[in-house]
Parts: sequence; structure tokens; C-alpha cells
Amino acid sequence: MIGAPPAKIWFDRTSCVFGSGDAAVAALKDFSLEIGDGEFVTVVGPSGCGKSTALNIAAGLLKASAGNCFLDGRAIAGPGPDRGVIFQQYALFPWLTVRKNVEFGLRVSGVQRAERRKRAEHYIGLVGLGDFADALPKTLSGGMKQRCAIARAYAVNPEVLLMDEPFGALDALTRVRMQDQLLVTWLKDRRTVMFITHDVDEAVYLANRVVVMSARPGRLQEIVEVGLPYPRTEDIRLSPEFAAIRNEVWHAVYSRSGQIDT
Repeated sequence: MIGAPPAKIWFDRTSCVFGSGDAAVAALKDFSLEIGDGEFVTVVGPSGCGKSTALNIAAGLLKASAGNCFLDGRAIAGPGPDRGVIFQQYALFPWLTVRKNVEFGLRVSGVQRAERRKRAEHYIGLVGLGDFADALPKTLSGGMKQRCAIARAYAVNPEVLLMDEPFGALDALTRVRMQDQLLVTWLKDRRTVMFITHDVDEAVYLANRVVVMSARPGRLQEIVEVGLPYPRTEDIRLSPEFAAIRNEVWHAVYSRSGQIDT
């Protein structure tokens, strides 16, 4: 493994093929990437380039066809509590309150009731849902549901957050607010984050580094360093520096968006 200290997440020439024979589709091919401990990395690329496939391999939900993916130097063999996964769909239990949803993973893990309550209250407050702890999901807005999902992922104390277009279904204003809320939460404890998005502005606004993937089969095409200070603000979003980085990422994404290897 390159670098010191070792990467938190390491994709080592990872490939993934779905199907077999003439129907085989290569989603990833020799994808290599290191994500450092406490780093916030966003991943962008053309539709179908394997972004979600890579994230699902890191989550242990998919197995690589070749190569491997490591967490702290150990090959990932399946899902685990060291990784919290947040998808575009909120996947909340509709019959459970916000508090009970956030407590769910803790209860399954055998955490005692008093500790469950304490940790749930902490993370519910962290994402700004303190006044809605006893509310059912059906009474929440889309952004509030996603904040609940984020609190649930945080509550089990994962070392890594894997986020697959978590704000993709939200309206533009709510999406911007959720980006700000996520960064406030991340700055408090600096967990390692791998965040998949189609939105170049979102990718630049959130990340330390933006990873650009090529068209299918997905490979690492380019890494763009985001040298913007935290905390990120609306002034940063509107700055010439932000625009320059966004344009660099945009060009990297779309310069090969129509090229598909055969």
C-alpha cells in the first residue's frame, strides 16, 4: 500500500463484472484509490461508470470479481458496524419514531436501553431533529428523513460513512441546507466519508478531494484537490476559486463521458 499512514479505505485494482459470457458487463476495471482516515472524498463520473458499485464493494454488499478492497489494511469480506451506509432512499421504518429509528442498530447490537437513549438523543440533536424525536417518518420532510437516516448511521459509531447520492431526491434549497448540515456534523468528528454524487457543485463544495471516474468500465480518471477552507460557506460557493475547481472537475467528468470501453 502506498503512503503513510496506510489508507483507511484502499481499492487495490478492483474490478467487478456482472453476468457472464456474452451478457457480461464490466462495471469496474482495475479501479485503484486510497482514502485517508478522516478524509471527505466525493466521487463523480458519467452515469453507469461504477460509482455505486465501488461504494457497495466498500460496504461489503458486493464482492469484487478481481482485486480487492481493504479497510485499515484488512480485506473487506462483508458488511460491518465499522461502516455506515446511507442511500438516496431513506429506508426508515415507518412505524418507528425518529428516536426508535436511530436506536434500531444499537438495539440489534445489544446496547443497553439507557445507553441507546443517550446516544440516540445526541445524534438526533447533532442533525437538528431534537424537536422531532417522537415524530413518525410520515410527518417529516424529505430533508428531515435523510437527517434521521444520517443520525441512525452515526449512532452505531462507524469509522466510515459511505453515502450514495443521499441528497439526490431533494429539492435544490433543501439539498444545499443538507450539504451544510452534513459538513457541520463531519467537522465535529472527522469520520472518513466516501460520498457518491452526480452533482459537480456538490462534489466540490463538500470534499477534500474529488475523484473523477471514467465511463464504464469505471476506472480512476483523475483526482482533483479542493484547496478551499472549512467551514464552507455561501461566499466560498460563489467565489472564483470555487468556480475554477468546479470547471476543472466538470471538464474531467465530461471530456470522456461518451467513451465506453469494449
